[in-house]
Amino acid sequence: MMSVVHRLTAGWLVDHLSFINQCGYEICDSFAYPGSVTLNTSVSSTGDCHGTSTFAATSSSRDGPIPGPGDAIEREGKTAKTRYVFREEFFDISKPHIAAAPEQQLWQGCSEVSLTEIKSNSNREEHQEGTKSGVGDSVASARKKRKRKCVFNQGELDALEYHSKVRKLIWEGTLHLVQEGLKSGFLHHTAAELSCRKNVVLGHIGCGLAELCEMAKQFPAVNESDHQTVHVLDDETSVPEQDLLSCVTENSSNCAKIVVLMGQKYLVPPKSSFLLSDISCLQPLQNKKKYDVIVVDPPWENKSVKRSNRYSHLSSWQIKQIPVPALAAPNCLVVTWVTNRQKHLRFVKDELYPHWSVKTLAEWHWVKITRAGEFVLPLDSLHKKPYEVLVLGRVQEDVKEALRKSEHVLRIPEHKLIVSIPCSLHSHKPPLTAVLAEFIKPDVECLELFARNLQPGWTSWGNEVLKFQHIDYFTLLQNEN
Repeated sequence: MMSVVHRLTAGWLVDHLSFINQCGYEICDSFAYPGSVTLNTSVSSTGDCHGTSTFAATSSSRDGPIPGPGDAIEREGKTAKTRYVFREEFFDISKPHIAAAPEQQLWQGCSEVSLTEIKSNSNREEHQEGTKSGVGDSVASARKKRKRKCVFNQGELDALEYHSKVRKLIWEGTLHLVQEGLKSGFLHHTAAELSCRKNVVLGHIGCGLAELCEMAKQFPAVNESDHQTVHVLDDETSVPEQDLLSCVTENSSNCAKIVVLMGQKYLVPPKSSFLLSDISCLQPLQNKKKYDVIVVDPPWENKSVKRSNRYSHLSSWQIKQIPVPALAAPNCLVVTWVTNRQKHLRFVKDELYPHWSVKTLAEWHWVKITRAGEFVLPLDSLHKKPYEVLVLGRVQEDVKEALRKSEHVLRIPEHKLIVSIPCSLHSHKPPLTAVLAEFIKPDVECLELFARNLQPGWTSWGNEVLKFQHIDYFTLLQNEN
């Protein structure tokens, strides 16, 4: 299963949408209500869903609810085979979110720019955004704003300095990958003109998964000695009330399954596992196995997170408490997503990784582009960049053991780009499976922490781990056999 469209020395051009649709969202079931396990809690949900029921989670294949959208339908002894595809409009990013000045556009600008010029570009971007948002402001307050924008605080100066170091690598690498994408037809220069789709506005999808994790703390304590650590999804098995949030749920079959949770349907891809819990309930992961790859996508604290209630953030101290050393196999590759705040990048390299006994090896960048091959934001924009950072490292063992095994460990390149059209859903990161495949052995155990979606061959954990698996994000294709 490959999501890589082009591979160059600089990095990879990745097709995120194609990756999702190659995950195997096909229901292989001969019943009218396919592969569905109902996991309804007996506590009322907060949020838009108010379903309460007994949580006796049995397969609804034979005598379950009347089939609705997302269910296979039997006709005259034939079963309609159902396949789901992710809704492509979530990847229809045809124009930049903020138009860049000509000298900052990938095809007209220059890769080598001095720090002074970057500061000047950043000032101009800030001023343009200020004039867009401040239409009703008085002339005096507009002047005040403009005056403030000429003075950078220490955090902004740090960010500008970092940006000036990586800018050329990002610009040139992205340009080469985009050129390949245009040649092959994956990207289209005319995408912006051709696109006439309206922005997709979805209301609140699904129930509050994070709230459910909070409610689970009211469940009776589980006796560790006689409690199973993995629950395999099986059409015929009922799931005890506390199992959902106290053990890893696994789909070991070659087909997708539908899990019904508080009246909402979620698709679970084949060969995938998940634990829906918050940071206070990570024990089931430690009971399961050791992992060769651990990807961490922490909910970093920042101003926009504080302003919105979209998801709760964790402090640096809380992130350090994640038991990565207990979860990691020898020489485990650890990858952490970092926002563009230098404070967070320094924390990962200087505090977090040493605390986890991880040696920093590389910094990669995820670059977000439109379908026409332009940056989604001006490259020199001060507060929002069209890229994010990934810090890669390996768990360190004692010296003798490390020397003995070092010849079998593949070297991680210091810098690579992952270039892709981003999903418009907040914080839906591109898959790393294909790009990391070059640097790890086949059939290794992979874990994603703070995940919001599932993928085959991975165990995923988070208090919103099923978020982007909600059936409303998918379109049903139906073919009769």
